[in-house]
Amino acid sequence: MTRIILASQSAARSQLLAGAGVTFDKIVSGVDEDLVKARILAEGGSPKAVAQALADIKAVTVSDLQPGLVIGADQTLEFEGGLHDKAASLDEARARLLALRGQPHHLHSAVTLAQDGQVLWSEIACATLTMRDFSEPFLDAYLDQEGEALLGSVGCYRLEGPGAQLFAQIEGDYFAILGLPMLGLLDQLRQRGALVP
Repeated sequence: MTRIILASQSAARSQLLAGAGVTFDKIVSGVDEDLVKARILAEGGSPKAVAQALADIKAVTVSDLQPGLVIGADQTLEFEGGLHDKAASLDEARARLLALRGQPHHLHSAVTLAQDGQVLWSEIACATLTMRDFSEPFLDAYLDQEGEALLGSVGCYRLEGPGAQLFAQIEGDYFAILGLPMLGLLDQLRQRGALVP
């Protein structure tokens, strides 16, 4: 079978692949994500374009150095037309969640498959999530329960955990919301001999 490499340090992406029965190596790309984001945004690119560019560059960078099929992925959060990065502190997470309360936001999840420094395939999936108008006592309890784990997600929530209680409505692919569109990726891995068809 062809070697599969995940060019990501995301625990959620690793768990999704492992949960689907995919055997893979994990190699961090070392890409300066802030520099790439700044360049794309300066060129007038959208949050969706940032996600795709980051997925591409991570996959290509690792595939330049390692044999096999390399998966690059990234996710951006778009709210009121702007790109929002991961919160740096729980105070910032609280402010982010208060801003999102009662409002829709968009998650753009991009995945790229590369080999020998070339993009073979890519896909981007978008989801719209609307938070309910939760109370501040609920928010405080949620922040206490989840703690620093919230800082690992652009939205400051884990939909697969207590974060599910933040939402009134969700439209989009579940795997994309978790940060890795899976179905198309698994199909590509099967087509390219990395998984049993």
